[in-house]
Amino acid sequence: MRSARAAISVFAAIALTGAAEGPETLVVSGDGIVAATVNDAPGRIRIDPAAPSMAVLDQEWAGRAGLRRGMVGFGYLVGPHRIDGSSAVARIAVGEGAQARRRRVGFGARPFTRAADGVIGPGGLPQPVISFVLRDPLPGERTVSLPMADEGGLFGGWGGIYALVELGGEPLRIRFDPHHPRTLATAGAGVRIAEAQDGTMSGAAEPVEIAFGIERPVRTLRLARPFAVGPLALTSLGVRTADFGNAGSIREEDADPDEIIVTGRRGRDTSRDRLSIGADALGRCSSITFDKPGRAIRLTCA
Repeated sequence: MRSARAAISVFAAIALTGAAEGPETLVVSGDGIVAATVNDAPGRIRIDPAAPSMAVLDQEWAGRAGLRRGMVGFGYLVGPHRIDGSSAVARIAVGEGAQARRRRVGFGARPFTRAADGVIGPGGLPQPVISFVLRDPLPGERTVSLPMADEGGLFGGWGGIYALVELGGEPLRIRFDPHHPRTLATAGAGVRIAEAQDGTMSGAAEPVEIAFGIERPVRTLRLARPFAVGPLALTSLGVRTADFGNAGSIREEDADPDEIIVTGRRGRDTSRDRLSIGADALGRCSSITFDKPGRAIRLTCA
């Protein structure tokens, strides 16, 4: 996976701190890659705000850890592409000197990222508060707290953690992804944002890597009215034109102003709409804090 070096530095640090966030806060800085063990087999795992809560290992690390395919597998959708994997219960310790805990971990033939041997999201860590430090504080920044939600469903706790923002009377799930350079919406989310903020589509579709090395076609959506996500005001973003919806109803930037665009939502599941805030927007942010007991995500940006 291509990292966004503009948004993060090239080293990693992980520590428990008694600073403003409290004594049980895990602070993650740099690229988020730390030492870890699974069944005492060492590896390098990236603590990633956009990753699933269940640790996902590459096949090599899973082999060193002696993991065997169990009764419970998992699937990860990237548009029409489904990545199937296996899972097993193992002893996992994240960070130097961390105590190993028995947790379910996933593994498959295709790595989530090539930057490390595995990934884990904040929901999979034992600390109640996880704070990602992206850079030094910026002048004029402010902190906004957003409601937190998981993937939902029977196994929602294994999926990612999202912030919720109301859009058109319905919640939109937001993930924060400093390891990808561009802010991206699924097609359904793009349609909703365009309708609410008077958006127009421009430019040709370009392939953009999403996860597991899979690329999807993306076009640029420009907004006449900025879309607020906490302290951020988005004026443009990428739209995955055919992922979980169809972006064909969004008006083209150079369209005839008298053209009639027919849209419809009947039967569409808006709970699958996603917006991923990338390094382009997070460049104005110094930290992202996941407060699991408070069910809140605090975003600090200029």
